[in-house]
Amino acid sequence: MKTVLITGANKSIGFETARQLLQQGYYVYLGSRDLNKGQEAVSQLHAEGFDQVEAIEIDVDSIESIQAARGILGGKINSLDVLVNNAGVAGSFPQTALETDVDVFRQVFETNFFGVISVTQAFIDLLRQSPEPRIVNVTSGLGSLTLHTDPAWKYYEAKPTAYVASKAALNAYTIVLAHNLRDTAFKVNAVDPGYTATDFNHHSGPGSVPDAAARVVKAAMLGSEGPTGQFFSDDNAPETGISPW
Repeated sequence: MKTVLITGANKSIGFETARQLLQQGYYVYLGSRDLNKGQEAVSQLHAEGFDQVEAIEIDVDSIESIQAARGILGGKINSLDVLVNNAGVAGSFPQTALETDVDVFRQVFETNFFGVISVTQAFIDLLRQSPEPRIVNVTSGLGSLTLHTDPAWKYYEAKPTAYVASKAALNAYTIVLAHNLRDTAFKVNAVDPGYTATDFNHHSGPGSVPDAAARVVKAAMLGSEGPTGQFFSDDNAPETGISPW
């Protein structure tokens, strides 16, 4: 049975990603900053008939929490097949380039960028023990620098500065990580789940949570011939599914 750790998985897209991977036969470690909320999410999945899931307390903003989670997981399994870096924050709004306090930038980057790096580095040894390791970094279509310079892009006017910059940085990290692991069995990709109706955006998005999670799951389950170092986005590129960086 393949194993997966999903950060920020106690609700929304992360939770639905856990559900869909359970349906595919994975054993899910449901990461949650608040262990009680994680256990509540697990209880809901148990009530739906899914037994192969348990909560792991992990706050991606805290090195101590990440290391503790690594220790707990290392005591349970010898290898990890999939890491889904899903936890993310939007930060306070409005976010302009000149008026947004630098502390907002620090907060958003801490979760969306540095948190991903810390978690990936902490669990890379377990991932290396998998015959087909997968890393999925959940990004945003707003992380595309190419599209942000195109006035014809449908989201051209949407420029929350701290969030955009953090996801662009995450995309850059994904490119480099995939390159560093290019001669291995790893598949490392960034996935834009699309503009989805969640608490994250006050349910303003037109997309559904199941559809968004399915995009993450697809990258998590890539076969040996699948691509690495890609920016998947059905929203940005409905014809090809590959977004410009």
